[in-house]
Amino acid sequence: MLLAIDVGNTNTVFALHDGTELVAQWRCATEQERTADEYFVWLQQLMDFHEKQAEINSVVISSVVPRVVYNLRVLSDRYFSCRPHVVGKPDVKIGVPVRVDPTTSVGADRLVNTVGAHDKYGGNLIVVDFGTATTFDVVGEDGAYEGGVISPGVNLSLKALHDAAAALPHIDVSKPNSVIGTNTVACMQSGVYWGYIGLIEGICARIREERGVPMKVIGTGGLSTLFAQGTNVLEIVDTELTIHGLVLIDRLNRE
Repeated sequence: MLLAIDVGNTNTVFALHDGTELVAQWRCATEQERTADEYFVWLQQLMDFHEKQAEINSVVISSVVPRVVYNLRVLSDRYFSCRPHVVGKPDVKIGVPVRVDPTTSVGADRLVNTVGAHDKYGGNLIVVDFGTATTFDVVGEDGAYEGGVISPGVNLSLKALHDAAAALPHIDVSKPNSVIGTNTVACMQSGVYWGYIGLIEGICARIREERGVPMKVIGTGGLSTLFAQGTNVLEIVDTELTIHGLVLIDRLNRE
């Protein structure tokens, strides 16, 4: 059984995969101070509750928070007796070329999404990931990672708006009934939602124009389903894309 761990800036996802399908998936807040023992106690309770008494014999980790990786390595070694595959480390293969400027590092999550997207949808893709940052990643015809765009995430933008303007309240992200708001909350929801729809459509159009070839757009991340309701640009929504990429990378390195 594989334990795939995807560490984001805000949340960390733990997923069990039996080699054929996703068995279970859990999420917790990303905290740099959490120890290996705390991770295990939390995981063990969830596995017991869901009756997933799995024999974990492999662990793969994607992390954009470097300080978290050490304790996850200890978790893998101490409780599952295996050395984890950490995406981005020199000894871990990802199976696709990375075509960026020399000495440039690429976020592990973006590489994992590239692997997963190419396997499921082929080449010439734009992968839009709605996380702490909203990222646009270009997958070449041969599956190579060929660069992309990073913009502030939706919730990050909302927090910045509230922090900079004390009179504006905290709001949830939702699709408004109309573009023109008639109260403060409705105005903010419209600005955030339709503003990000404009961002998605505009950046994808410019990437396609620059590349000069037809490109399929894949949406992933927690808010991808919501934003797909407001635009036809997101042709496919795949919220399990990162886990699929991690499964493929683990399989490649075990073979």
